Amino acid sequence: MRPKKVILCVDDNEQELSVLKFMLATNGYRVLSACTGQEAIGVFRENPVDLVLADAAMPQMSGKQLVDRLKQIAGHVPMILLGDPRTAAGEIHAADALLAKKNCSSQELLERIKIMSARKRGPRKGAQRMAHVQELAAAS
Repeated sequence: MRPKKVILCVDDNEQELSVLKFMLATNGYRVLSACTGQEAIGVFRENPVDLVLADAAMPQMSGKQLVDRLKQIAGHVPMILLGDPRTAAGEIHAADALLAKKNCSSQELLERIKIMSARKRGPRKGAQRMAHVQELAAAS
């Protein structure tokens, strides 16, 4: 049996957070949660996380600011922001995906999570070997 993927969900709205947690848990994910950006940073540092799912509009620390901070800690972890794409369209953010919170169905969200959490972390083994072979060829 494969270990469950771990998803960190961050939302200041406890009702929406519990719906997300339930949906993800019933689909085989292990869910960690946080209601604030600061709490999320603490959870992220203490636990191995396969994906972060954060609300874009939170008080004190926005989802964009949170993703920027988390990417500094572990840039290889995929991160999805849930928000209004019209307001965030002009912003540059470090998130790997921006999904419309109101228009995104549960199935669309689950499919995106499945794809993004399945990504390999870091470079492929073959890519490392090829780089090593090219270094050896250049040295000779």
